Amino acid sequence: MTAASAAAGAAAFAVSSRTAWAQTSGGGGDSGSAGHTDDTDAHRRILLDAAMKWRRLPSGWQSAPFFGNGFLAAHLYSKAGEGNTLRIMLNHSLVQDQRGQWEAAIGYSRLPVGYLTLTFAGTVTDVDWSLDPATAELNGTVTTTAGGVRMRVLILRQSDVLLVSLEPTAGERKAAWGFTALPSATTRTSRVPPDYTANPDPAAGPGFVEQPLHAGGGYTTAWREIHEGSGRLLAATIAYGFPDSTGRERALSTVDRALTTAPDTLVREHRTWWGDFYRRSLVSVPDKHLQRFYWIQLYKMASSTGKDSPVLPVFGPWFPETGNNWTNIWWNLNTQVAYPLINGSNQLELDAITPTFRTYHRNLELNIHPAHRDGSSYALCHPGDRELRPGPRYVGVPGVSPNDHTGNLTWAMHNVWLSYRHSMDRRILRDVLYPVLSRAIAYYARFLTEGSDGLLHLPETRSPEYANASDCTYDLSLIRWGCRTLLEAARVLRIDDAPTARLRDILARLVPYHRGEQGVLIGAEVPLAESHRHYSHLLWLYPLQESLDRTSFEHWASMRERWHGYSFAAAASMETLFGNADRALSYLKFFTDGNTVDGTQLTPNTMYREGSNFAMESPLAAAQSLLDMLVQSHGGTVRVFPAVPSGWADASVQRLRTQGAFLVDASRSAGRTDWVTVRSEAGAPLALEHGIEGAIDVRDEHGRKLPYRGTGTITVDLPKGRTAVVTRRGSNPVLRARDVRADGTYPRWGLPEPD
Repeated sequence: MTAASAAAGAAAFAVSSRTAWAQTSGGGGDSGSAGHTDDTDAHRRILLDAAMKWRRLPSGWQSAPFFGNGFLAAHLYSKAGEGNTLRIMLNHSLVQDQRGQWEAAIGYSRLPVGYLTLTFAGTVTDVDWSLDPATAELNGTVTTTAGGVRMRVLILRQSDVLLVSLEPTAGERKAAWGFTALPSATTRTSRVPPDYTANPDPAAGPGFVEQPLHAGGGYTTAWREIHEGSGRLLAATIAYGFPDSTGRERALSTVDRALTTAPDTLVREHRTWWGDFYRRSLVSVPDKHLQRFYWIQLYKMASSTGKDSPVLPVFGPWFPETGNNWTNIWWNLNTQVAYPLINGSNQLELDAITPTFRTYHRNLELNIHPAHRDGSSYALCHPGDRELRPGPRYVGVPGVSPNDHTGNLTWAMHNVWLSYRHSMDRRILRDVLYPVLSRAIAYYARFLTEGSDGLLHLPETRSPEYANASDCTYDLSLIRWGCRTLLEAARVLRIDDAPTARLRDILARLVPYHRGEQGVLIGAEVPLAESHRHYSHLLWLYPLQESLDRTSFEHWASMRERWHGYSFAAAASMETLFGNADRALSYLKFFTDGNTVDGTQLTPNTMYREGSNFAMESPLAAAQSLLDMLVQSHGGTVRVFPAVPSGWADASVQRLRTQGAFLVDASRSAGRTDWVTVRSEAGAPLALEHGIEGAIDVRDEHGRKLPYRGTGTITVDLPKGRTAVVTRRGSNPVLRARDVRADGTYPRWGLPEPD
C-alpha cells in the first residue's frame, strides 16, 4: 500500500463511520532530535516522539506491539512460516486455574487463551506501524502481494474490548478473521505433579469459544466484525467466570454493545483517560533513547495494572504463545521492583499491591505451614496468585526448612510503605501496613533467639537465590526496617501497646550484619564469593536506604557475569545514592542498549527475556533508576537533580511525586539548576536540597516571600495546598516544563528499520 493510497484510505473514514474512529496526529519524525522548546504542549511533543515504530513484522512477544487496560491484553505479530497471516494474542489478567490442591504456579496458574488470525489474500511484503503511547493506539498499513490494508488497533481503557479497524484495498477485501484456542493448561514444567491434567477441550460457537475449567466456571472469548462500505470493524473480548459461569453471555453482550456504539464515542472516552494519565507528570532529558524508554514504561504499566487490577505476574498480562515457567506472581523480587515507578511518576492509581493486601490479607496465613500457624503471623510465598493463595507451598521455618520465602511479605510491605509515604494517606497505615507488617514481623520474631553475646540471632534462612545462612543479612535488614517502620506507624496512628515494646527490644538487640574485608556478608560465615544477580544482601542499601557502604557495593558490582536486567537497574539506583551520576548512567545504558549478560536482554519492544522465559520487571525498575537520577526523597529530604550525568546540560521535570506527598517541578539548563517548585499535598515538613548555586529567593505561588532556614538544604513551613518557588536570587524564570534538546540521534523502539 503506497503512502498516497494509505492517506486516501484514512480520508475515507468519516467521523460518523460505524467502522472507524477519528484520526489523531501521528507519531512525530524519525530523527530523534527534538528541539529545545517552551511549548506549553510539551507532553504532546514528548509522547509523539516516544511512538514505537515497526517497518518489519514482529515475530512474537519480544518484538510485538502490545495493548492493555489492566485486564484485557493483546500483542500483535506474525508467526514464522505464515507469510499471509497476522496474529493477535489475547489474554486476560483474571484468567487462571482454580485447583488449589497444587501449588499456585500450577493449581492457580495463569492460563493461555488463544489468538485471533487475520489471513490475507497475498503474502505480507511490508508493514508501516506506529504505536502512539499518547492514545494507546496502533495506526499503520500492511502491504501484501495482493494489495494492502490500513489498520488501527486499540484496547479500550474503560471496557474489556479490543477494536481493530480495517480499510482494505480491493485485492484484500476478503481478508478473513479466525480464532485459535490454546490448551487450557499450565505451561510450567517445574514440579508438575503426575496427576495434573489439562482443563477440558473448549466448545466453539458462532463468534465465540467457551473454555470450561475442571474447578468450575471458565472463560469465553467472543468476537464479531461489522462492515460499512469498504470499512470493517472487529470487536473482541474475554470474560472470565468462577465458579458458576464461563462468562459466555457476558462476552457476547460486551461485543454487541461495542459494535452498536459509535466508535468515536468509545474512543473519545479512551483517549481522555490516557490524556489525563500522562499529564500527571513530565520527564525530559537529553538522551531521547532513555526518554522514550521511560515514557513507554509508563504506557506499559498503565496497560497492565491498576488499583482494581490483579498484581502483575512476571510476564504481565501478555501471556506468551509458547508460555513459560513463570505462570503467576513472583514475590521474591519481581513484583517488588516493578511497582516503585508509579510513585515518583505520580501515578498512584496504578498501585495494585496495596488494594490486594487490603482485600486478601487473610489468605496470608495460608502461606504458613499448618503446623506453624498461630493466628497472629503472616507470610508470603512465591509464586502466589492474585488472591495471595500459595496452594500447598509454604514459607520455610528458620532453622528447620530454610528457603527464600521468609522475607517476601516484609519486602512487599515496603511497597505499601512507599504508597503511604508518597500519598500520606493514613488509611494505608491503619488498614494495610500496620496490621499486615505486624504479623509479618511476628513470624520472624518467633524464631529470634538470644545468643551468649546477649544479642538476638536468626537461625538459618535462605538469602534469595544464593545460599543458606544464619543471621542472613537479607532477613535481618527486613526485620530492622519492619520494626522501625511499625514504630513510626504506631506513632502516626497513636498506638501504644505491648507489641511496640517488643519492637524496641528487637531493634536494640538485633545482631549487626556480619562483615568481612569485602563488606557485608550474605550471613554468618557466608561471604559473597561469586556473581549474584539478586542483590538480596544489599537490600539495606537499596531500596531500604538504611545506610551507605561503598565497599559492600563495589564487591557485589565487581562480579557481573551472572547479573540480570534488574541487577543493572539496582546498581544504577545505588550509584545515584552515592552521587555517582555518570556511573549510574553507564549501568542504565548498558541495560537499555540491549546488551546480553547471562542469557538476559532487553527486547526491541522494551520487554525483557531471561533465556527462554519472558518478564517485565527489569525495564520497569530501569525507569525508576532514571527517576532516581532526577528526584529523590528518602530520609525526609527532597533532593532535586541529585545525580544528573555530566553530559546532560538540560533536564525538565514536572509534578514528580516524592515522599511527604510533595509535587516537584524543576528545570536545569547549561549544567545548572534554574528553579524548583514544590507543592505540598499533605502539609508534611519540607526539607529541600534544591541544588541551585548561590543565593536564592523562596516565594509562594503568589510571589510573596516565604521564610526558610538553611542554605543548600532548606526547611520551609509549607501548609497543605501551598507551593514554594525557589529561584536564583533576582531571577524571574518562566516556570514551565519543556522537552529539552536532544544530545544526539537515536533509533526508535520497536522494529523501525525495514528488511
